[in-house]
Formats: sequence, C-alpha cells, structure tokens
Amino acid sequence: MANSKYEYVKCFEVEDEVMYPNIIVVQIDGRGFGSFSEKHGFEKPNDDKALNLMNACAIKVLENFSDVIFAYGFTDEYSFVLKKETTFYQRRASKILSIIVSFFSSTYVTKWKEFFSQKELSVPPSFHSRVISCASMEVLQAYLLWRQTECHISNQYNTCLWKLVFSGKSEKEAKEILKQGRQKQEQNELLFQQFGINYKDLPQIFRQGSCAIKIKVDDIVKYREDGTPVKRPRKKAIIVHSENVATKRFWNNYTCLTEELGSLAEGINKIKPEYLRSFQFESRLMLSTWIVVRVDGCHFHRFCEDNGFQKPNDEHALKLMNSCAVSLLKMFKDIIFAYGMSDEYSFVLKKDSVLYQRWSSEIVSAVVSLFSSMYVMKWKEFFPEKEFKEPPYFDGRSVCYPSSEILRDYLAWRQVDCEYSLSYLLYKNFKQINLVI
Repeated sequence: MANSKYEYVKCFEVEDEVMYPNIIVVQIDGRGFGSFSEKHGFEKPNDDKALNLMNACAIKVLENFSDVIFAYGFTDEYSFVLKKETTFYQRRASKILSIIVSFFSSTYVTKWKEFFSQKELSVPPSFHSRVISCASMEVLQAYLLWRQTECHISNQYNTCLWKLVFSGKSEKEAKEILKQGRQKQEQNELLFQQFGINYKDLPQIFRQGSCAIKIKVDDIVKYREDGTPVKRPRKKAIIVHSENVATKRFWNNYTCLTEELGSLAEGINKIKPEYLRSFQFESRLMLSTWIVVRVDGCHFHRFCEDNGFQKPNDEHALKLMNSCAVSLLKMFKDIIFAYGMSDEYSFVLKKDSVLYQRWSSEIVSAVVSLFSSMYVMKWKEFFPEKEFKEPPYFDGRSVCYPSSEILRDYLAWRQVDCEYSLSYLLYKNFKQINLVI
C-alpha cells in the first residue's frame, strides 16, 4: 500500500538477485523423508512408486515453468536448471526457490493417489530448497557430476545395507560391516557373492537417477480436407536415464540444452574443492533479530477464478488459509505468532530462534513447502464438492527486524494493507454491480 507511514519496513528486505550470467540451479531435498518413508511403508532400499512420483512432480515443474529446462533427481532430491538468459521473477533467489519447492510440494500431494492408490497420505510431505549459482558451464558440469556421484554412492551403500538387514542382520550390524573404509568394488563383491546380485543389473532409475528434459515434438492440431495432418511444434517434458549426465555426449543429444545453456566440455573425473564449497554454501540470517517469513499466493487471482471463490472474500478459502497457519504453529515451536489476510500469511519466529541454524533458504523453503502441502491436504475439508484444476503454490521470503517496535510496525503495515485491499475490492464489486444494473 502506497503512502503508509509503516511502509518504511520494506527497507529491511534484502536484494537477492542472482546476477547474470550465472546459471541458476534450484535444489530441493526431502525434509525428514526418512520418517516420512517409514510412516508410509516405502520399500527399501528403493521404492519404485515413490521414485516415479518424484519424477512425475519434476515433469510437472518443467511443464508449468517454461524457464526450467532440465532436472536431475534421485531418491528424495531434485535439481532444476533454469535457462541461462532467464528473467524468471527478476532472478530473485528467494522467489525462485520458494515457488519451485511450493509447486513441487503441492504437486506431490495432488499426484499421491496416482501412485499410492491404496495408501492414505497421513502426514504432509515437505522439502528444503536452495539456489545454487553456477558461474559457468564448467561449474554446472561439476555440480551434475557431484549429484550423480552421490546417487551412485548412496544407492550402492543402501542396497548393501538392506540386503544384509533382510538376511537377518540388525541395522547396527549391517552398518558395522559397511564401514566407510569399504571400497566400491568390495560392496559390489558383497552383493554378488552373498546375494547373487550384479550391481549393474539393477534398474537404471536406482543406479543412475532420473533426468527430466524437454524435447521438441510435433502435435497434430487438425486435419485438412484431404486428410493430411496439420502439425504444430511444441516442447514436451520426458524422463530419461544416463550413466553420466555430466558429459558432452549426453548433453549434445538434446538441442534444448545446448541452445538454452551451452555446450559441456569433455567428461570430468574430479570436482574442484572450491566448487564443492560453493555448492554447499548457505547464508545465515542475523542473530538477535526477529525473523518474519511471509508466504504469498502465486497467481491466486486466477486460482480463485478457476475455483469459483466468492468475491470479495470467500469464507471457506480464508478458513483454509487459517487452518494451514495453525498447523504450522503446531509443527514449528519457533513460530510464535502469525498474521494473515486473503492469500498471504506472515510467520514470526522467536527472537533467539536457531531454527535450521538460521539458514535463510532452509527456513523459507520448509515453511512454504509445508504450507503448500497442508493447503492441498486440507482442501476437501473446506471445499468437499470442488476439485482444483491446477495445484496452488506460494512464494516466500524472510526478513529480519532488529527491534520489537519495527516488528510491530511491520504487522501494522500488513493490517493496514488488509483494510485497504478490502475497501478496494468492495468498491470494485459495487461498481460492477452498478454496471450490471
């Protein structure tokens, strides 16, 4: 709202634009997925349905966001690569990471029944996300190699671990056998000698992970009078597998990658330590400040139209937002207060909070992801007769306020904006009614 005396609080928002020509990668990772998979009885060491659900969500992200052109994932993790020239949300890191993790979370809940028709989703899934800036194609290549190497290592270890457990060992005994010193070849020999398993015969999705990628296809849009088809080119997202995604050979198979990002060098075998440090870097929020995480609906005007929300306010929609906020306060003990209106909510963390060591992206993504999952899971409680057409999603940001007085002014600013927005909507609807009359 313009000309409000409280509007100065916006000065505490930090610019987080990812500068061009850095390539933007959004990494999402399951939050507490060990417990989540236990509660839902996922098969160990890999659950086909759970992996295919993750892949389906990745495909949906590529279909919904044209700037996302490639993704690589395994287990409960996915990395999304945006085209080099992207101006997606002005390249603001907090916007990008929160929107993608929110959409992914909503889609995960929406698609759950497609893959687990006999299982109820008992707890909301949620994910962490962060933005990784790759300064060059060499750095992106190193990042992809790092993630696929981790896929190989973790899958081989987990396959050995659970085969030992299923053969009668306790988890502790199995982990003792698989000490860190045990080499890759020794693990392969263990699988073959004790269980008759050739590691290379395991499904590609387990060993190599999955790639979501866009290819060009021709759709038949109509037929001419003589029966010949009229075709229109479009991009279609598909899942592929490769033993090494960080190679020139794989990259050059897909024109969208070379056109939107550039070419890779020949395969690399070693990742520079400085690259690893940059991949793992996280920025922390200032100590002894009030952290506010603000969650905002994305394209909610369209979402409201598509789902027939009443104007100027839909009581059921507002109660759904409130119910999600209450759930978050129960789940995060560090959140002590929340204020919401329309399609937004502000969550205030206690001043001495060390939630996720005050890493900004961890806090924002966890809150936004969980809020998004709860919104979809609770939808039928408030709209039992409605099915939404597309998954709802939200963006998020975190702001630190140094004093209670400034925090109070922030909350006052949001409430004044609530009153202004309501007055505007009432006036707008009144004009429309007069026009109809």
